[in-house]
Amino acid sequence: MTPPEGPEEHKLKKKPETMTRIILKKFFKNKLAVVGGIVLLIIVTMAVFAPLIAPQDPRNVEMDLLNRLAPPSTEFIMGTDDFGRDIFSRVLYGARVSLLVGFLAMLGGAIIGTVMGSLAGYFGGRIDNLIMRLVDILISFPNIFLLILLIAFFSPSVSLLIIFLASLGWMSTARLVRGEFLSLREREYVLAAKTLGMRTNRIIFNHILPNALGPIIVASTLSVGNLIIVESVLSFLGLGVQPPTPSWGNMLQSAQNYTIMRDAWWYPVFPGLMIFITVLSINFVGDGLRDAFDPKIRS
Repeated sequence: MTPPEGPEEHKLKKKPETMTRIILKKFFKNKLAVVGGIVLLIIVTMAVFAPLIAPQDPRNVEMDLLNRLAPPSTEFIMGTDDFGRDIFSRVLYGARVSLLVGFLAMLGGAIIGTVMGSLAGYFGGRIDNLIMRLVDILISFPNIFLLILLIAFFSPSVSLLIIFLASLGWMSTARLVRGEFLSLREREYVLAAKTLGMRTNRIIFNHILPNALGPIIVASTLSVGNLIIVESVLSFLGLGVQPPTPSWGNMLQSAQNYTIMRDAWWYPVFPGLMIFITVLSINFVGDGLRDAFDPKIRS
């Protein structure tokens, strides 16, 4: 008859936790990150299903003067604008544009920055100097002024805005990835892969890059909020998303009128509140991911 297992033997038989489970457990311990993730999920869901949720066409101009600048009510949850359009419907459709610009520009910038940083960090030498000097030159110019200058030469559009934001938003990711590669390329498993004659692209993408994904994910997540703010600023200045396509930025621009600011407080408040809540939620999620991927905190 075998003796019953003690607590030490039971612990030894427990399966070791995977890295993914450790990261998720650490993330869910951060209450602000969880709340931010839930709020962000709700906003994204409402934006995706905006055609089903929105009570009215966001571009529909109401000819009835009684419905212009109508305050929030059961018929118009967030009131109407100076054209009689339902602000709730425009906020939902504006979320689609603002989130699309933020996430796609982040993805494009992350891809460019990861490629450039990988090349600089792995090969070093002239390639590293060339890429880093390019990064230094681009970082020395304020992005907002470069964006205004570029958009001034072209007709503003959503696709053009995404391209410009991605083209000018990869430098910080490149620096981060370069630093990670400079450290990881000297690890034993990388040296062993080189000794075995593995190809360079396989070493970079199969051995080094997966170990550098944590900082890339955190930096990319935090950049989405900044990109949404930049899109809102450009749309507010009339250089971003153009009416009648709604975005949170051009909704604020349309509300910049003394009479509206005095008599129709709901017009600028709701799109501005959506920008604030969305960016704050993204920052909470980014902080949670940063803590979850930090090996010192995890240990």
